[in-house]
Amino acid sequence: MKKRSIAKVTLCCGAVLAIVATTKAPVVSSATLCGEKGLAGISITLDKYCATEGETVTGENQIPGGSVVSQSAVSQSAVSQSAVDENTQFDNIGISIADNYVNIRKKASEESKVIGKLYKGAAATILGTDGQWVKVESGSCTGYINQEFLAMGLRAEELADEYGKKVATVTATTLKVREKANIEASCLTMIPIGETYEVVKETDEWVKIKVEDEEIKGFVSKEYVDIDVKFEKAISIKEEKEQLRREAEAARAAEEAARAAEEAARAEEESRNSVTSNSSTSSNSGTSSSSSSSGSSSSSGSSSSSKKPSSSSSSSSSGSSDSGTVKGSGTGSEVASYALQFVGNPYVWGGSSLTGGADCSGFVMAVYSHFGVSLPHSSSSQSSYGTSVSLSNAQPGDLVFYGNSGVNHVGIYIGGGRIVHAKGRKYGITTDAVGYSSKRIICVKRILK
Repeated sequence: MKKRSIAKVTLCCGAVLAIVATTKAPVVSSATLCGEKGLAGISITLDKYCATEGETVTGENQIPGGSVVSQSAVSQSAVSQSAVDENTQFDNIGISIADNYVNIRKKASEESKVIGKLYKGAAATILGTDGQWVKVESGSCTGYINQEFLAMGLRAEELADEYGKKVATVTATTLKVREKANIEASCLTMIPIGETYEVVKETDEWVKIKVEDEEIKGFVSKEYVDIDVKFEKAISIKEEKEQLRREAEAARAAEEAARAAEEAARAEEESRNSVTSNSSTSSNSGTSSSSSSSGSSSSSGSSSSSKKPSSSSSSSSSGSSDSGTVKGSGTGSEVASYALQFVGNPYVWGGSSLTGGADCSGFVMAVYSHFGVSLPHSSSSQSSYGTSVSLSNAQPGDLVFYGNSGVNHVGIYIGGGRIVHAKGRKYGITTDAVGYSSKRIICVKRILK
């Protein structure tokens, strides 16, 4: 009896569709019925459009009685696409489907001034429509795009997995990352509140994330993270010109750094050759070489102590407080020089010892503590300190913050287009080009004036 009842409901649905198909209702575009409500940033909370196990997927059309009508059946019945789209959380999001990018114009006209670009896969908040034009907001741009270059509604939802990036932001003070999706599984590392990580996989209760600094992937409880889907945003013409200028300057800085390194290598080689020549001459003339050997030993010992200062110095450096104040003495160059002494020392998550081990923010905190500056032990929190400067104007001692959706790494700029940082367990404290990572540079902050 139960199967027969379901069959009757399906037949009723078919009859309804047949009636709709014979009715000449005007077809309204999805853009016409887009809501006027805005969305803060191009970010969608995951639970608003991804169904959990056992739920019906958002966006499918349901006929009262429980039957689900396929999208093809709806299209054949001439039911407006807008009726499908109005129930999705993407009804006010447009994703660029242009081959490369689509222009954002100041007014709804092909003749209007271009104020920005929305590259393929980037998203914009839909504010309204004007004929074939859609008014959008994305990044610092607010203008118009021809709707043929935007995917909206269900089409945008379908592209979310391809172009959107799922990220998890930690809401607990300290959260354990476990080897498996089990409370009894071993802890791989721990991550601090406020930091954001890429989502690799998701279950009902657990999220697998990628902790890039430590080159590990592990599971965290969904209870202690906020999950969002983030998209790239539009770039204004002014921002694009500035970006090109910065890239050109960074390339020049890298070339200059390479030339400086070559010159330094040549000078060191010449110095070694000179010492060897003098040592040989001294030996041939009957002079003792023991003093030279002693001097060399002393020099070597000095180099070693420079890399790993005494424990009293380390204790002073790691004993910083989270007062939130930025007071200190010294110059940025002195900060950079001091930080470079610890290259080669280990990375330890949660650590702030310059000799025993530190993570990225702990390393920065300890270095600046040496100069009387108190910073918190969190890269995202540290990014709120100091004065913002452009990458092209970065000076030694400035802090460079990285992340894809939020700050989750920090390094100290040392000049020549390079940083020193606690990179990860595999690398320890090391130096890299400022653009070493696939993460984007979120901001540069100057701590000491």
